[in-house]
Amino acid sequence: MAEDAAPPTPADDSVVQDALAQAQAAVNQIQGEINDTAAPADASDAPAEALPVDAEGIELLSDVDLHVMIELGRTEMVVEDVLKLNEGSVVELDKLAGDPVDVHVNGRLVARGEVLVLNDNFCIRISEIVENLEEQAAAAAAESQAAV
Repeated sequence: MAEDAAPPTPADDSVVQDALAQAQAAVNQIQGEINDTAAPADASDAPAEALPVDAEGIELLSDVDLHVMIELGRTEMVVEDVLKLNEGSVVELDKLAGDPVDVHVNGRLVARGEVLVLNDNFCIRISEIVENLEEQAAAAAAESQAAV
């Protein structure tokens, strides 16, 4: 059964902001360590993406909690029909078999992909990253600051 995703609440935005703050602090620490160990002076002028990141540094992000949701499709049902659902009931969704599924992280659409079966487990192969992710993050940050 698929249900409409509730819009992010200010509490969700604070969780997102906390996760972003933790990630930014970890990135800053990693960049500081890299700059401290960089021998040539011009290496520290390189963009952060070009600087090497050691395995220890990336582990700082391992305890950042993210809520990941895969949306197969949506439907609208009246409460009476929901109460009639039993084991084996079929709920028709607005997407066809084989259509890409949406990948949401902390309530935000970040990617699309296809459902695969690997070793008897369902998994998602990411086929597209949503391009306006940075714009969505900036909008969420602006909304959470406006709410406070």
